[in-house]
Amino acid sequence: MTRSAPLPDADALATAARAATRKGLPPVHLWNPDFCGDIDMRIARDGTWFYLGTPIGRPALVKLFSQILKREGDDYFLVTPVEKVGIKVEDAPFLATDFEVAGEGESQTVTFTTKTEDVARLDQDHPLQVKIDPESDEPAPYLLVRANLWALIDRKSFLRLVDLCRHHLHEGTMWFGIWSAGQFFPVIPSSDLS
Repeated sequence: MTRSAPLPDADALATAARAATRKGLPPVHLWNPDFCGDIDMRIARDGTWFYLGTPIGRPALVKLFSQILKREGDDYFLVTPVEKVGIKVEDAPFLATDFEVAGEGESQTVTFTTKTEDVARLDQDHPLQVKIDPESDEPAPYLLVRANLWALIDRKSFLRLVDLCRHHLHEGTMWFGIWSAGQFFPVIPSSDLS
């Protein structure tokens, strides 16, 4: 690839991100600038962001970068109206670290907060997905936060969530799952529970 301009660094991206996020989340889904290349930025499974191999220690900067994050297929990018750089994501780009519950039983609503302060209500637009981690054979729960960007739900939150789960007939099979916003979200088939 021939490039006429140098690859932007984290400071240049942060400056562009500040300008783009002044009025809330920017419309990254509408931005399709030319690809500038990959930068040495990585999001670890525990939600820690790294730049040049070092953790980014400023939560406000991490939050800023998270607001210009875009996913295309299996690839992740930081985008501004004029730049698009690739970054690496080990698992999910976000980590859900807590949730609140309003109501009870089938009429309850569960609302999650991520490490980057995104808030997502478990509902039809923000579903729950549970995969089995091939390394540990443990459930790995995810919540869709926005625009094809998922959050891994941390262990303590998932254990709290399991306490709210109930058995329910879902699509002809009994499932152990959670109710939120009037919808049932299956976690594991009831027959798989010991």
